[in-house]
Amino acid sequence: MSKSYEQQVEELNKDWQENPRWNGVVRDYSAEEVISLRGSVEVEYSLARQGAEKLWEKLNSNSYTHAMGALTGGQAVQMVKGGLEAIYLSGWQVAGDANLAEQVYPDQSLYPANSVPTVVRRINNALRRADQIEWSEGNRDREWLVPIVADAEAGFGGPLNAFELMKSMIEAGAAGVHWEDQLASEKKCGHMGGKVLVPTQQHIRTLTAARLAADVMNVPSIVVARTDSLAATLLTSDMMNEINNFAPVNVQLKDSFTWKTAWTQQFRVD
Repeated sequence: MSKSYEQQVEELNKDWQENPRWNGVVRDYSAEEVISLRGSVEVEYSLARQGAEKLWEKLNSNSYTHAMGALTGGQAVQMVKGGLEAIYLSGWQVAGDANLAEQVYPDQSLYPANSVPTVVRRINNALRRADQIEWSEGNRDREWLVPIVADAEAGFGGPLNAFELMKSMIEAGAAGVHWEDQLASEKKCGHMGGKVLVPTQQHIRTLTAARLAADVMNVPSIVVARTDSLAATLLTSDMMNEINNFAPVNVQLKDSFTWKTAWTQQFRVD
């Protein structure tokens, strides 16, 4: 028997308040709004849920987890055979050789937005087939369905785009998804110049949209915030006075080059 709207709201509020998984997670929307967006039919996204739970456990029990970037399902199968406990799927891989436009692109978010979810699904299908084969042969010790962390680039637009992309990632079975704070229309690969950062609040809206999508689909996905602030030299606004409120080492910043210098002096990465 399906639960009433009121029961679902009550259970979700209780989960947010009591489940240690949500410690420190801030939402600017209500449980009522989440349940209203779910509809009357509850769909279970087993691969995404199990992957997210496994990944969260690893994040809280290990200092790190080995992973490699898989471009195909066959590569992912070999990685799991080799002992890796997670799979990474990068946007630059998809841009270069696995996008739905069937083109070879630089890492500039030029490919269709559903390309990465499509590869996530292919990888999970390959891992499921490998699991089925070994299971039928009586070998049931290997954990084939390892968590997949996928690249959502800069979200391919605004919060609504991020919401829909996160839904597609979950439907495909991704455990975690990372989002960068570059301006989507000017997206550049890490080694390229000309990267443009969006305002912090704009990036927070993207992350909030991703978390809302996961809540609506009732999956405890890992939402990763990624920044290009150490490499980017351009901003979408001239609000340097606002940025100065957060400047490290008490320096007044005149431009993003000064910001980069001050930041790297304070927080060296060796």
